[in-house]
Amino acid sequence: MTVFARRHPHLPAVLLAAAEQHSDRPYLVFPDRQLTYKEAVDRIPAVAAVLRDVYGVGRGDRVAVVGPNSLEYALTLWAVAWLGAISVGLNGWWTGAEMRHGLAVAQPRVLVGEPRQLDRLTEDPGLPTVTFGEVFSQLGRAAAPLDPELGEDDPVAILFTSGTTGRPKGATITHRGLVNFAQDSQFRGAADALLAGRETPSSPPVSLLVGPFFHISGIGPLLAGGPFNGMTMVFPPRGRWDPLVHLSLTARYGVTQWSGVPTQLLRLLRHPALASYDVSTLRTIGFGGAPMSSELAALLGSVIPGARPAMGFGMSETCGQGTNIAGELLVDNPQSIGYATPTSEVRVLSEGDEVGEIAIRCPSGFLGYWGDPAATAAVLDADGWYRTGDYGRILGGMLQLESRLRDMIIRGGENIYPIEIENRLSEHPAILDAAVIGVPHDDLGQEVLAVVVSSLSAREVREWVGLTLAPYKVPAHVRFVDALPYSATGKLLKRELERSLGG
Repeated sequence: MTVFARRHPHLPAVLLAAAEQHSDRPYLVFPDRQLTYKEAVDRIPAVAAVLRDVYGVGRGDRVAVVGPNSLEYALTLWAVAWLGAISVGLNGWWTGAEMRHGLAVAQPRVLVGEPRQLDRLTEDPGLPTVTFGEVFSQLGRAAAPLDPELGEDDPVAILFTSGTTGRPKGATITHRGLVNFAQDSQFRGAADALLAGRETPSSPPVSLLVGPFFHISGIGPLLAGGPFNGMTMVFPPRGRWDPLVHLSLTARYGVTQWSGVPTQLLRLLRHPALASYDVSTLRTIGFGGAPMSSELAALLGSVIPGARPAMGFGMSETCGQGTNIAGELLVDNPQSIGYATPTSEVRVLSEGDEVGEIAIRCPSGFLGYWGDPAATAAVLDADGWYRTGDYGRILGGMLQLESRLRDMIIRGGENIYPIEIENRLSEHPAILDAAVIGVPHDDLGQEVLAVVVSSLSAREVREWVGLTLAPYKVPAHVRFVDALPYSATGKLLKRELERSLGG
């Protein structure tokens, strides 16, 4: 594979270099407090000492973490990496049953989180379970040294992603994967500026980070992208995302970089109060998670002309690496998801210009799904090619996304796999048959529609799903039919179902 000859050997080395070069620069800015790069490096070994001495965490152990983004969450992730252990990011919106599944997969030594999320585990999870507050109240022990055997191909995190089985699988990512993610992005940005004749910014970026730490969009910038270029990361207060708060923080901290999903950017660019806030510091508007609409393309080119739009196509299994497209090329080609990034290889498994499954190979590729060799073998070959499950074609040297192999629904940037909801629906004795599809939504991109054969009410259907699945997976719409369409071979005809419903 193509790799950078000069690269950091692991993530703590990236942070240590940042603390040396950007010692007093703010690194993590939360509503109530902030840390500079030097302060973060000074505090992490103490957190690592608590995990080591009190909870027995050592090299290769898993530490499950759950909760909204916070300073304690960030430092815990760093402390885990410091010890050569592996963080297990549990989705903060999961129900207790979903969390128990994640714990069963990863078998962590300890679970650390916020009380609100931990309280969902109404049954004993079978392992030590503590709050961030309990961990941080014990600081003061002798600092834990950096694991001397830490290597770039060591696993650092398990990120949960779903597949055709409908049950979350733990994608195991490495130090190398995230370091390469950061270096590839930095190189790409510098080369892009050089080719476009733009001046390289004289100061490090300031990013308003909305991606949760259990997503690659959150943990990637936190552990790699931010420290690699001395970025200051500003975090909004807890609670539902608010465009006015986003605009206010942009003006207050001189934010140079927005990132998010298309639905969030649309709400920002459409907002009537946008002109009341100084967003002149913005240099980049980055997004992913869903294709760009023609409306968003038009707004990006006119509402904030000084900010350069950029879109990436990647996934947890590739640490977000795959393809990228930016600037006027993106605005002029909204249907495209761009060229392969500098260290990525992308191919379409088809003949000629036909639509085929997209495969990616890069140094940021994952090791496999934790504890699931069969699922790993189904998508990752011996040469490192990962079959994404997305369909596309290559036109004019650029990749164009055509469809999703698994009918995935993307609601506000959250990936929802219909089969998981369908499996839950089928467990109800009064539901004879069920199918789940996505329907368009102006703000969220898509919402969940359940089509069921049942005598239940819509409320009863939603309540049944909500008992075991996260709220964002609960169908926003329920339609009742006498029967679902099937082919002669017994295959559910979802496309025909969508047409019959006017989709």
